[in-house]
Amino acid sequence: MTQRIQRIIIDPVTRIEGHAKISIFMDEAGNVSDAEFHVVEFRGFEKFCEGRPYSEMPGITPRICGICPVSHLLASAKAGDAIMAVNIPPAADKLRRLMNLGQIIQSHALSFFHLSAPDFLLGWDTPQAKRNVFGLIASNADLARAGIRLRQFGQEIIQVLGGQKIHPAWAVPGGVRSPLTEEGRARIRAWLPEAYATTKIAFDLWKKVLETHKKEVQIFGNFPSLFMGLVEPDGTWEHHGGKLRFTDSSGSIIADQLDPQKYFEYISESVQPTSYLKSPYYSPLGFPDGMYRVGPLARLNVAEQMGTPKADAELKKFKKLTRGRSAVISSFMYHYARLIEILASIERVEAALDDADLLSEDLRADAGINSLRGVGVSEAPRGTLFHDYTVDRDGLLKKVNLIVATGQNNLAMNQTVAQIARHYVRGNKIPEPMLNRVEHGIRCYDPCLSCSTHAVGQMPLHVQLIGPDGTVLDQIARG
Repeated sequence: MTQRIQRIIIDPVTRIEGHAKISIFMDEAGNVSDAEFHVVEFRGFEKFCEGRPYSEMPGITPRICGICPVSHLLASAKAGDAIMAVNIPPAADKLRRLMNLGQIIQSHALSFFHLSAPDFLLGWDTPQAKRNVFGLIASNADLARAGIRLRQFGQEIIQVLGGQKIHPAWAVPGGVRSPLTEEGRARIRAWLPEAYATTKIAFDLWKKVLETHKKEVQIFGNFPSLFMGLVEPDGTWEHHGGKLRFTDSSGSIIADQLDPQKYFEYISESVQPTSYLKSPYYSPLGFPDGMYRVGPLARLNVAEQMGTPKADAELKKFKKLTRGRSAVISSFMYHYARLIEILASIERVEAALDDADLLSEDLRADAGINSLRGVGVSEAPRGTLFHDYTVDRDGLLKKVNLIVATGQNNLAMNQTVAQIARHYVRGNKIPEPMLNRVEHGIRCYDPCLSCSTHAVGQMPLHVQLIGPDGTVLDQIARG
């Protein structure tokens, strides 16, 4: 008797930024044999930016996404700095850093309170119509409001500096357009007590989640991998400078103080036939053994300290969860890592406000084309972001490569989906709450799919139906 596998499709995946689907492959016994995460939307930013002046990129690339436009703005401006071969004024660097902290706060608040919390606060089995931010409001209006306000605080920082909350035309090659004002500084400072209070509420809430979700910690993306992020020379958490560090799941540093400008010497990209999302990997270990994770979980794993007192205290608690390991490997702990980064960002904002340089008018270095290639690297909320531009002597773009966090987490997301599906999915029909658990494995990473799809041309598609014995039962090819 010929055995055939069955395929269950979740389309679309909900409560993420963008459009995607998940395929779960079942064997004859009704067990999961494999699972795949597909990004099905196509943008093409890398290609249609060719021929544009590099100086326009900080105005173009933020349009990739309405959730993380600041991340693309800052990485693009840094790539422009490299093409001009300039060191930007200290005030400009400090102001960019301040805006990036606002971006981290607003994005992490959105992810934790609105996209993910409905699952672990309202319950996996809550009806889908109620398992969302509106259900959270109905269940705990004060908590939902606090989350909204915390995100608003981050957006306030962005607006005070850039003039608007979304797509601010502020950072430019060589620096920034305008300083912080005394009025703006007062507006930001006024938010600090409320922001601190909300983070305390969130940490208290998370401690309860850890007690009630021990099973999820063990199942939701709990596997060894590499981790990558920016750090200062002494290993302190970094978000807009420093060098790259890779660690493994035991916490051992396998590569340190790598020049972000030369990322291509140790990061390669693979293209999978069933997704527009590229799969970067650590080149020395090859594909797919070089799988690594980026973002809050990775940054806390590669960092030795946060550099601020309150966040350092939380980081110590975080690292004690390893149970003999030096790295926290469960992707469910991305949520905890986001809270620690929010706290560190608030502390750094508070410390920065007393710096007189933020009011300086010395904001921009001016130069021509001094390098035909420039790379800008910054930590976006979801992970390390690379903007790589090649230009001609007139400054027109010949090639653009964007490596975003969601792509770098692609291999890990696929493994997470498969791990959760193998535990929960049985038979060819499963209830929606079980599907939601599989979806939540993706939400742990807070993927931004609008940022991550830049391929050009028709997606090559080769679908095979494979039986448990490895026999190809049916196939179809396109492209």
